[in-house]
This record gives sequence, C-alpha cells and structure tokens, in this order.
Amino acid sequence: MENLIALLVAAPLLGAVVLLCGGRRLDAVGHWIGTALSSASFVIGVVLFTDLLGKNAEHRTLMQHLWTWVPVEGFQADVTFRLDQLSMTFVLLITGVGSLIHLYSVGYMEHDERRRRFFGYLNLFLAAMLILVLADNYLLLYVGWEGVGLASYLLIGFWQHKPSAATAAKKAFLVNRVGDMGLSIAIMLMFTTFGTFAFGPVLSHVGDASEGKLTGIALMLLLAACGKSAQVPLQSWLGDAMEGPTPVSALIHAATMVTAGVYLIVRSGAIFNAAPDAQLVVTVVGAVTLLFGAIVGCAKDDIKKALAGSTMSQIGYMVLAAGLGPIGYVFAIMHLVTHGFFKAGLFLGAGSVMHGMNDEVDMRKYGGLRKYMPVTFITFGLGYLAIIGFPGLSGFFSKDKIIEAAFAKGGTEGWILGGAALLGAAITAFYMTRVMLMTFFGEKRWQPDENGHEPHPHESPRTMTIPMIVLAFGSVFAGGIFGIGDRFLHWLEPITGHEEGNSPVSALTVTLATMVVLVVGVGIAWAQYGRRPVPAVAPRGSLLTRAARRDLLQDDFNHVVLVRGGEHLTRSLVYVDHTLVDGVVNGTAASMGGLSGRLRKLQNGYARSYAVSMFGGAAILVAATLLMRAV
Repeated sequence: MENLIALLVAAPLLGAVVLLCGGRRLDAVGHWIGTALSSASFVIGVVLFTDLLGKNAEHRTLMQHLWTWVPVEGFQADVTFRLDQLSMTFVLLITGVGSLIHLYSVGYMEHDERRRRFFGYLNLFLAAMLILVLADNYLLLYVGWEGVGLASYLLIGFWQHKPSAATAAKKAFLVNRVGDMGLSIAIMLMFTTFGTFAFGPVLSHVGDASEGKLTGIALMLLLAACGKSAQVPLQSWLGDAMEGPTPVSALIHAATMVTAGVYLIVRSGAIFNAAPDAQLVVTVVGAVTLLFGAIVGCAKDDIKKALAGSTMSQIGYMVLAAGLGPIGYVFAIMHLVTHGFFKAGLFLGAGSVMHGMNDEVDMRKYGGLRKYMPVTFITFGLGYLAIIGFPGLSGFFSKDKIIEAAFAKGGTEGWILGGAALLGAAITAFYMTRVMLMTFFGEKRWQPDENGHEPHPHESPRTMTIPMIVLAFGSVFAGGIFGIGDRFLHWLEPITGHEEGNSPVSALTVTLATMVVLVVGVGIAWAQYGRRPVPAVAPRGSLLTRAARRDLLQDDFNHVVLVRGGEHLTRSLVYVDHTLVDGVVNGTAASMGGLSGRLRKLQNGYARSYAVSMFGGAAILVAATLLMRAV
C-alpha cells in the first residue's frame, strides 16, 4: 500500500500540468478532467484509509521514499512521504471536500472563458496541500507550504481584470511571505540544533535541546502558522481574499490553506510541549483571534466577508486548542474537520445565493430567499446550526470539546481562556443568525441595478446543489460519528497524545453554559434583525461597529506602523546615506582632489621651477646639516 501514497499527489499534479499546458483544445472537457483527477485522489485516500483501519495503532504509519533530493555531506534532504493517522485525516478532508468544490465549480464557472485554467489552479492547490501534509520532513513541507501560497495567489487573483482582485492576491502573497520567513528560520534553527529537519529525529530528540532554542523554534513555527491560518497579527489578508471566485473561498477557508497552520502546530507538538512559554503565546493568539474574527463578522454586510470573519474566528478556536498541548490537540483537529464540512457548505451556499442574485453580495439587498432557493436555504441552514453549536450537530461536539479543554487548562489561565471561548460562542450565534435572517427571512429587498435589471433569484443547478447536500450531511453527522465513543480521540491519540487536564467545571456545566450563550446570541440577533425591517443602508452604529466594519482597523494599523513606519525608516536611511556615508565618501574624494591639485602645481614642466625647487631643497639640507653640527 505504501506505493499508493505518491499517487495521492500525482493525480491532481497531473491534472494541473495537463490543464495548464494542454491549451484551448481542452477547454470543452478541462473541468471534468480536473474533477476526475481530484476524485481519483480521494478514492486512493479511501483505499489507504481502509488499509490503515485494518492495522494495529502502532503499525499505522506508512512511509514511501521516492528519491534523495539534496545528497550533500552533512546535509541530506529526502523526498519521502509519511502517512499516519494525522496526515490521513487531512488527506481525506482535502481530497473529499476539494472534489466536491471541483464539482460545484463546474456549474459556478460555467460561463467563464478561462474555466480550464481555473481547474488547473484548483488541481495545483490540492497537490501542494497534499505535499504539505504528507511530507516526512520540514523542508519538503516547506515546498508544499510555498506551493499553497503560489496557488492561492493565482486563485484569489483569478479575475485579475478587477483591480480589487489583483490587489487582494498581492496582499495575501506578501502577508504570507512574512509568515514563511518564520518557517524558514525555524527549519534553519532545527538543522543547527538537531543536525536534521526530518520529523522523526527532530521530534524524538527534543529533550536534547535547551528550552531557549525550542522556544525560538516554536515561536517561528507559530509565526508561520499565523500567516497561513490568518491569525493575529497576520490576519489582514483573509477578508480581501473574498475577491476570488466563491469556490476558491470555500477551498481556502474550509479544507486547505487556513488549516495548514493548525496542522503545523499539532505535527510539531513535541516542540511546543517542551516550550511552555511558546505554548502560552499560541493560546493567547488563538483566544484573541477567535474574538477578533467574531466581532468583525458581526459588522459585515458582504455575505462572503461575514463568513471570512467567521473562518478567522473558528481557526482561532483550533489554534487555542492546539496551544493547550495534549489536552487540546485532538479537539483542534476534530473541529478542523467538522469546520471543513460546515464552512465549505456555508461558502458554497453563499455562492449559490450570489449565483441567483446576479453576483450581489450585500445581504441588505437579499431577504426572503428561502422561498426561491429551498435547497440552498436548507443546506445553508444546517451549516448555520452546525457552526453555532446546535445540539447534536457537528459543531456541538467539536467546539464544546475545545471550550471544555480550555477550562481544563486549570488556574486563572483556564478561566480566562474558557471565558473567551464561551464569549466567542455567543458572538458566533449572533453574527451567523444575522447572516441567516438577512439572507433568507423577511421581505425581499432587492432592487433593479443601474441598467434596470432586477434579480430573479432561482435555485442553482445540480452540479452546485449536490455538493451542498453532501456537505450538509457532514455538517449534521460528522461530529456525532467522531465524538460518540471517543472514536476520533482514539484514532489520533497515538500521534498527538492526550491528557484530560484538571477542569474546575464539569462537562455538563460547560454544555449548559454553551447552550445559554447560544440562546442569548440568537435572541439578540432575532430582536435586531428578525423583528425589525432591515434598513437598505447600514446605520452609523457605535464606535465598535464602525471599527468592525473596517476590520477593527487592522489595515489602518498596518498602514501606520508598517507602511508609514517603513517610509520613515527609508527616509532616515536615505538621509544617513546622503549625509554621513556620501559625506564621508565625497569629503574624502574632495580632500584627495584638493591635495592632488596642489601637488600637481609642483609638476608644471618649467625648468626654472624645478631649478628653484632643487635649490630650495639643497638650501634646506645645508641649513639642517649646519644646525646639527652646531648642536
């Protein structure tokens, strides 16, 4: 079975090569080629998953060595794939949800003349993400990491004729380069510390390194995770990434790119376990981001940007859980998987709404769409119930576990983290209910556009609704399948480890508290958006609301601190260069020029001048000789 691992990557990579190099002759069938090869990778993943299930836990790690990449004395990099319980989970999520998004894109991108290229980029994205999660060493992981960055740039800016899309792609690319520097530095530190960057030797010899070095490595890995997973302070690119086609948003925000940071932290768990200060920073980043994204989601009228704030917040929950160490690793991945189902379904539902509303994204121009789009309404509604943690649905099982794990941290830290997670659950219930009410309930609010064309909302074609229905089933049942009997915990525990912690509150108390804040959040949203007409123009709102509409001033902060700060630093360096460096250089040159000019007068070509010089020199020598004899 080990020989099948490379085929997981080869199938979508072949699709990318064929579709991007095959030319226009493949325009008519390119979308089906891309979908078929993505699905083939999923089928191979299912076969390998079945094989792993038939093995004992200690024998569920499969390795496939392809070739030695860099054979240098003292430095060897291999192209080797590792398939274990953790990477297998990601393989099924990436290829399964990714294939559904491919199928959805067949209908969504039907009228785009560059559809073949789009599917080539989708295949490239899947191949890069699979390399990332299957790599057996950090250097090969870095290859997939950068491949995901490239593919996201191509997909976010796919409609590059729109200046906003081109700008968003560049922003995502540049912000992620900051995080990528963290990963590259971490790999260098690993090599200087352990003499290798392979997972096995590094993670098994963590005890041989000092806590200071491990803290440095862990913080650099966290910086990388913040970039890919859009966590504070590298979160500013995520909202702008909505400029890409909606299937891209579903792919990036549900099953692939934003989950890479969580995977990196959990895979490197041994390093973080030995660096408690770094673990604390991880939990702080996760807690701050889950509240940050939730608050931003409350103020967005753009349906995709509201869901983008939701993604930022939900990834914050996962990072918080990962920062809890063995108490939360399993639950971070569990929520990651359930989130892959309901968030992909929500984004595809948003795309379906846009498809029926002439690409309108402003929820204030929706209303009453449940009558016109029943399948979209039901599937979106199930995703909504899952993400707010409605009892029995997937989010109920995964997010509640994270809240329990936060309290289980114990002490003041546990109360703070658990309180932040509970507050985030309340805000999640509010903003997602707001999205639901503004989109599907109330009276219709759409108006003719500037050309007099009024939207005629209608249900999407089957190529779009079938993936939404499948994802809705996952939103409903995945959490129960994973949670009942602790199946998911037993599946991942051999890789991630697990500890129960010491919670000051019982699981029942946490569940009841979560239900209370859920009802409060839904109730406030209903009072504000269900019982009152939704105004066509957003009211001015409070200072916090206005700040949230501007993404809590994250771009303003970056502009003032980084852009203007960089400008001032550049001007200062230019001044120093012109004044000090050029002053020294030019002053030296001027001094030498003046000296040479004066010396040049002594070599003027006139014999009488030379005679006078010789006479003067002889006179000085005679005078000096007489003076010395007199003394």
